[in-house]
Amino acid sequence: MTCCDFSLYPYAPSKVAPIILLAAFFLSTIHHIYLNIHYKSWKITGTLPWGGLLFIAGFALREVSAFDTHSLPLFIASTVLLLVAPPVYALTNYIVLGRTLYYVPYLSPIHPGRVISTFVGLDAVIGALTGNGGARVANADATPSDIQVGKGLLRASILLQVISFFLFVVLEYVFHRRCIRAGILAPKPNADANKNAQKLRRILYLMYISSVIISSRHIFRVVDVWQGYTGYLEQHEWPLYVFDGAFMFANTVMLNIWHPMRYLPNDNKIYLGKDGVTERWGPGWVDKRPFLITFVDPFDIGGLCLKRDKEKFWDREEEHPVVGGRQMGGDRKEDADAV
Repeated sequence: MTCCDFSLYPYAPSKVAPIILLAAFFLSTIHHIYLNIHYKSWKITGTLPWGGLLFIAGFALREVSAFDTHSLPLFIASTVLLLVAPPVYALTNYIVLGRTLYYVPYLSPIHPGRVISTFVGLDAVIGALTGNGGARVANADATPSDIQVGKGLLRASILLQVISFFLFVVLEYVFHRRCIRAGILAPKPNADANKNAQKLRRILYLMYISSVIISSRHIFRVVDVWQGYTGYLEQHEWPLYVFDGAFMFANTVMLNIWHPMRYLPNDNKIYLGKDGVTERWGPGWVDKRPFLITFVDPFDIGGLCLKRDKEKFWDREEEHPVVGGRQMGGDRKEDADAV
């Protein structure tokens, strides 16, 4: 085999598919940038355009690599970018669920801020493992032992993604069940009273659907890593474009259409009263423990053992002013009417 015949791919890589997905993610990302500006929600959904930019860069490099199949830097860069982009969409779900728990704090299984810090911390570890492992496996100069270490790091990162996302889905399910039992999601006597329950149902359903999409991609990556380079998924190109491409594009388009900030307040001090109807301005739920303690013990098991009292500001609803017809988070009133 001559140097011109050499290819890092076990197949002839498509020169069309990367362009199509690059254009698709570009349009979705531009729209997400607009939505973040419109809803002033960069702190909550700023990860959506971030993830889109990673996909754009990944597929752009994939396209260039398809014309230069013996370039190791292009191969490594495109591979790593397409590995780290989907977890950024998972990160969006973590942040949105955290904001949802702030909205209904009295039914939250965990302090809402800990959802973000715990899962973001896990995502940082996953990203480091993925980047390091992918670089080792794709490095042509790596020794066999380095390659094995790289494969181990990739397997660990994929497994950690699956475990992390499974815990997230369990947390969402527990919260959902509490809402049902408390009657928060129950139909109200008239349309106006039913709006906030509708918005809460919509955000939970969005998170469930997104979780299924992202979990499907995670499962694909688990099987891919365990099969290895000689496995079916590595020897064929279409699974990459289905699971890392089409599935993730479906997820981002869904959030283009039903943007989370259509249904949630921008300010985490706004919470839904126990009647499931009235929005009120509260003091916000502040965890006064040191950050490291909150990261290690997000469920405050130590506080339970020590019987440490928690501030339950929602038990003093009458002290908190009603959000008087002001629809926080953009077009929430109109969107609720359209649900």
